[in-house]
Amino acid sequence: MAANSSFPLVRLVRNDTAPQLRFTITDTVTGGPVNLTGATVTLHFRAVNTTTVLLSRQAVLLDPTNGVVILIWLPGDLDQPEGEYEGEVEIVLNTGERETIFVPLQFVLREEFA
Repeated sequence: MAANSSFPLVRLVRNDTAPQLRFTITDTVTGGPVNLTGATVTLHFRAVNTTTVLLSRQAVLLDPTNGVVILIWLPGDLDQPEGEYEGEVEIVLNTGERETIFVPLQFVLREEFA
């Protein structure tokens, strides 16, 4: 399996807990969804051009047989300086196999007004 997730640039505001990110993990060979039953899907979030992971957030398996997951931001997750960030999606299947989506998700975070 070679997993894939296509996602546009995500625009966020500091300290928000939305939008929730819903995406489907697909097989790059067949184009079909990856069955995530019993798997874990984790987003590792860091600033662009850095190596320090700022947070690792496990996604909720919304429809695991169809590869659908949702990432819910928790209070404090986006308490980060304004700037560009990237997210690495890591999948650990119920067999123990680990696969990371090759292309990181891209985020831009701006300061809140109040």
